[in-house]
Amino acid sequence: MRAAGIGFREAASLASLLDALARAGALEAERVGLPAAKAAHPAARALAETGRRLVLIAPELLAAQETLTQSAASRAAHGAGSVAEASALAAAGSGARLTAPRAISADRLATAALASSGDPS
Repeated sequence: MRAAGIGFREAASLASLLDALARAGALEAERVGLPAAKAAHPAARALAETGRRLVLIAPELLAAQETLTQSAASRAAHGAGSVAEASALAAAGSGARLTAPRAISADRLATAALASSGDPS
């Protein structure tokens, strides 16, 4: 199972998210995890309309993930060192591992990461 994770700022657009996913090598991921609190954001809704399977990640599950990146701002806002990395790990399931640290979109409004696991679901 390969799953992407995304984190993004309020000003992010669908283009921001897709650019971050491309930079992370995650455009073809089977799932895309994102914080549940961002589900209604226009960019998240637009991403869902592209046919991607979105997985909403609860705050406590985000905070439980060990991430490669340790952003103080992300830790303060979401309890995770990297929202994108934590979302990818949570969406990939049990035993997931990051393939690389998060990637940042060119406009710096979105981040994405890719994780993989042996979990087939």
